[in-house]
Amino acid sequence: MSAPAKNPDKGKGPLIPEVYIDPPSQRLYYLSIGLLCQAIKAIDFIAYYSSFGETRRLCWKWLPVDAAYCLVLSQLRIPRLRYSFSVVALQILCLWFIDALLFGGITLNLGAHGRDTVDAQYGELPSTSTSSAFSSWFGFSGASYGGSNDAHLLGQHTVRMSPISTAQLNPGGTNYCLGSATDAALVPILLNNTAPITLRYSLTSLDGSVVDYIDVSSKELKSIEHTRQLALQSAKATASARHADDYDDYDDDDDEQDKKSIEKSSLQNTQSLMHLRLPKPGRIRLERVVDASGIEARLVYPWEVLVTHCPRVQFADIPSMPEVRCAGQDGDHEFTIELSGVPPLSLRWFKQINGRKEDFLVEGIEGDHETKAALPTGADGQLPLTTARSLVHQNVKVPLSVSTTTVGSHLYVLEEVSDAVGNVIRVGTDLASVPTDAHTTTTTRSFNVLPRSSVSFHRCGPGKPTAMRIGGEATLVIGANEADKLDLPLNVTLAYAPRAGESEGKPWVKTLTSGDGYRDITVPVNAPGIYTIESVQGKFCAGDVLSPETCEVVERPMPSAKIDWKKIHECSGDTGVSFTPVMHGAAPFTLHYTTQRDSEPAREYQQTFPTSRGELLVQPEQSGHYVIKFLAISDANYKRVALDGPVIDQIVHSPALADFALPSGARNKRQMSTCDGDAIDVAVDLRGSGPWNVELQIVGPTDAEKKMYYNLQSSPAMISVPIPAKVDRDGGSFEIDLVSVQDKYKCTRPITVPGITVNVRRIKPTVKFYGDKREVTVLERETAELPLRLTGDGPWSVRYRHLDAPNQPISTKRFTNANAYLEVKDKGTYELLKVTDSQCPGTVVPNFDIYRVQWVPRPSAKLSQNTEATFDRYNGSHILPSVCEGVPAHVDLELTGKAPFEIMYNIAQNDGNGGTSILDQPTLTSIQSRTRLQLQTTNPGRVYYEVKQIGDSSYPLAKHRNVILHRSERLLFEQHIKMRPSARFANRNRLAYCQNDDLRPLDNSDDGKIVLEGTPPFTVNLMIKNMAHNTPVLKIVEVNERSWKLNIEDFWFMAPGPHLIMIESVSDAAGCAHAELNPLETMIWVDVAESAAIVPFDSSRKDYCVGEAAQFQLEGIPPWTISYKLNGRNHHQEAKTSPFSLTQQQPGVLSITSIAHQQKKCQAAVSSLHYNIHALPSAKVGAGQRIYQDIHEGDQAEIVFELDGEPPFTFTYQRSESVAKSGRQGKVLETHTAKTMDRTYSVFSALEGTWTVTSISDKWCRYPPAQPDGTLVKQK
Repeated sequence: MSAPAKNPDKGKGPLIPEVYIDPPSQRLYYLSIGLLCQAIKAIDFIAYYSSFGETRRLCWKWLPVDAAYCLVLSQLRIPRLRYSFSVVALQILCLWFIDALLFGGITLNLGAHGRDTVDAQYGELPSTSTSSAFSSWFGFSGASYGGSNDAHLLGQHTVRMSPISTAQLNPGGTNYCLGSATDAALVPILLNNTAPITLRYSLTSLDGSVVDYIDVSSKELKSIEHTRQLALQSAKATASARHADDYDDYDDDDDEQDKKSIEKSSLQNTQSLMHLRLPKPGRIRLERVVDASGIEARLVYPWEVLVTHCPRVQFADIPSMPEVRCAGQDGDHEFTIELSGVPPLSLRWFKQINGRKEDFLVEGIEGDHETKAALPTGADGQLPLTTARSLVHQNVKVPLSVSTTTVGSHLYVLEEVSDAVGNVIRVGTDLASVPTDAHTTTTTRSFNVLPRSSVSFHRCGPGKPTAMRIGGEATLVIGANEADKLDLPLNVTLAYAPRAGESEGKPWVKTLTSGDGYRDITVPVNAPGIYTIESVQGKFCAGDVLSPETCEVVERPMPSAKIDWKKIHECSGDTGVSFTPVMHGAAPFTLHYTTQRDSEPAREYQQTFPTSRGELLVQPEQSGHYVIKFLAISDANYKRVALDGPVIDQIVHSPALADFALPSGARNKRQMSTCDGDAIDVAVDLRGSGPWNVELQIVGPTDAEKKMYYNLQSSPAMISVPIPAKVDRDGGSFEIDLVSVQDKYKCTRPITVPGITVNVRRIKPTVKFYGDKREVTVLERETAELPLRLTGDGPWSVRYRHLDAPNQPISTKRFTNANAYLEVKDKGTYELLKVTDSQCPGTVVPNFDIYRVQWVPRPSAKLSQNTEATFDRYNGSHILPSVCEGVPAHVDLELTGKAPFEIMYNIAQNDGNGGTSILDQPTLTSIQSRTRLQLQTTNPGRVYYEVKQIGDSSYPLAKHRNVILHRSERLLFEQHIKMRPSARFANRNRLAYCQNDDLRPLDNSDDGKIVLEGTPPFTVNLMIKNMAHNTPVLKIVEVNERSWKLNIEDFWFMAPGPHLIMIESVSDAAGCAHAELNPLETMIWVDVAESAAIVPFDSSRKDYCVGEAAQFQLEGIPPWTISYKLNGRNHHQEAKTSPFSLTQQQPGVLSITSIAHQQKKCQAAVSSLHYNIHALPSAKVGAGQRIYQDIHEGDQAEIVFELDGEPPFTFTYQRSESVAKSGRQGKVLETHTAKTMDRTYSVFSALEGTWTVTSISDKWCRYPPAQPDGTLVKQK
């Protein structure tokens, strides 16, 4: 208490007047009440530690009592006990702190003596002896029962969990392969919490015939690591020394392995990385890793890795020079590709045609489709690292069909090859790095497809001859209409034949060669006749001869003229001279003449005429005598040829009016054509007074003829003009000119209007299909171009028909090119019927009127003959044999067409509602005509496969995506996937049984129920394991239902402790291996308790070992129910802890009749007991020392108890939490009681904690001694 405050509350006296109780008496009474409260508090404190009652209840009881005591004192205002408010508050806080210390509100770590220590020493002893517990607490007892300070219960065994030591092979999941015999693979091993001194791995050959076991020491591992580090440093130094220009994109690929590997900087503190050097291919399996302490590290799945030879790919042959191919001539070409590796192989390649790149991926390449050296599946039905295919290295040759129909540069590059185990090798390059001589490498092929050269005569052809001067030369031009520079020079075969009836010249055949840089060929000729191009051949490819393929060379005649003249004065009155020259030669013509007036010098003039007949008016402006002389004539071919013309000294006058009638739309084109007959009708437009007499002049190639037509009554008048004999025979052109016209007054007027040119055709137009085979094969529905050769003057109109479609009308098409193409889209036979050009109807060349069009067959697929399947005609589907879920299955397909192939198919499965749902729509690629299609077996049920589209090199799916096979043409097959059986426990609730019970259902709950999936009946393999003895028992159970509760009548729990029941495997009627079992769902724990027993601390004693209480040790799992008779009356006592004591409160006979535990289960009868005093037994854990043992997860520690006394022993041990750093006792986790005849007893545990012995009894006595408690036993 603090000192009283000075003069508090002056003027106020005590609450109780001094007349009633004087102040000293008030102080005495109130302090006595305070002492009484503290005495009661001390009694509660002792009772609290002796009865182990509730702690917080007493604390909450005294907190308000102490606060009220101080507050009431302040209100009584007793002299010398009066304090300020702050002092009162401090008093209350001090009392509350003491209450918290005494009753557990605050705990101080003061050593071994504390409530927690007592709990650890005694457990919850239901002893009724308060004085004994109190004396023990304050040290009055002669022995201490604390763990290591007790002479009878010595030592403790602490089990601590050490981190798991693991080793993982190839943690990055990287694939490894050996490129050559000198290569070696470095496979990493990730180690955690271990430093191995030895390592063992097995190397199994790829065919499984040889298995080698290799031990690697820590020294060898360090040597491998040292060599690897030196290699890395050397590689980094080399890389840094390279110039930046040498770097390309593919250098990044070299670093992919490093990115996948685990860098040491990313490792945790407990992890380390080692490497194995593997110089041979095979399956490498990590067998064990042992550290310096002899502990094997746990191997982390996957614990094996597959090392094979690296896959390779290349073209089979290397050409010695660049290849050149001809479009449409050489047909499709095949390259042979050589692949090697573990099948099936995948190949990635691309082609580039004229700069356009297309990528391709071909999968499923293998030498044959037979399974060789199949790997066995695991015990759980799961496949090992790869599927059950052959791992034998195969060499495969596959064809690559390439088309030569597209003109231009072709480049084929092999880029990448991968094998069945995931090794990917990049062998090609990108476009930027393809060398110019790419055709010489092993992974590239290039060639040029040249077009077919085509030649024809330029500016010459039928009806358009080439003229030459007499005695001179003409130049024929043979032009190449389509020719590639690589195909130059061209060799053209030219034939010459003189015209029929002409004896000059002899026939000849020559081969002409064009220059390397020139496509056209100029041919100088000096003889008239027919020149024909027979063939053309380029440097590599044969060509086509186009129309016109013939050229006629004719001689130009020398120009001549006949000049008629007359005076102009009879009708018109004009003065002058009219000359009418008729000229022969090649227009235009030029007349050279002179005029001389009187005695003046002669002046020379010239007049040009566009036609062979003209009119020249000479009308001098001055009068006089004029002499006109004609000197020479010039035409298109000859210049100033001397002319013996007339000398005229007359005055000439102009002619009268007349003209030809032009058809509508002809404008100024004065031309006519005729194909048949020896005459042609010409319309003449006459003006004036009729009837008229018209004089015409017919000008042929070499002569002229005048003809008079009389008594023409109307205008226009039709006049039949005969064709000159030579023109009528050979064809050609002639002119019709109006000479004069005479009216009814007999006045004749000369006519000078332009004449009409008449083209006489004696060669009729023709049409034919060009080519030797006259057939073409194109893709379905693709336009086919049928080559035509037309003669005559275009445009042409061609009629044709489709013989395979007789109901279709005859078609007509118009062409403007003599080398046109007839475009058709339907396959079949086409026939030419008729041709007409711009002037004349023609004929179809016999035997060249038929052309056949065929379609490239579409690819197809069917099941291989060796495929086991049943065809169902009802739905057109092939029924495949049933397989189990997850078991690899396939079908072999036989493909027709041109590789590579693309197969798009649907995968569907029943949806449970009577319909089907599509699972996937994959596309399979293959470069072989026989390929393997992997079936989906991951989901049980019926799976349907429908091939909807098939593509090949002719019909790639990218261009024919909309073309879907008709339902009747689709390949259908289906397969039933049998469900793999599985088993699991309905729940994970622990089961409880008593010792010697058989394994039968305990109740109607789902505890211990196994749920089965599959096709009944089932065979379930169970393993029952006693964790204490580590002796498993295997049981095989036949189950006919889909659920089953554990019921094995021939199995008894012979020993107490935890048991583990695990489902090892399950099989059903389908015969499939079971699905992967979940370890958490296929195991259940069973707690087996000992049969309840009550053991006296001294079974036949007449005197007690300690005190007057009869102490009993209870065996089993709490709580217990003890039945006993006392003086003939039956009593029942519940006990939650052991030991259990009964105090003889009255004379009589105490008989224990029975005891049960686990809520009145495992009941056992008990006989009468007698007592004697003997030495107390003792027990040691860890030889009486403090032992700390570190174990790894999954391992077990052996806790050895050494027992001293006279057997049999019954002792109680417990596992508690390890002592914290604060020194506070850890929480008790579990307590067990065991009975043994041996002086040593071992417990195996995989749990962490501190194991100590809390009590022990031998044949006579128990320690700690039981405390007498007469209040515990209650009569019922």
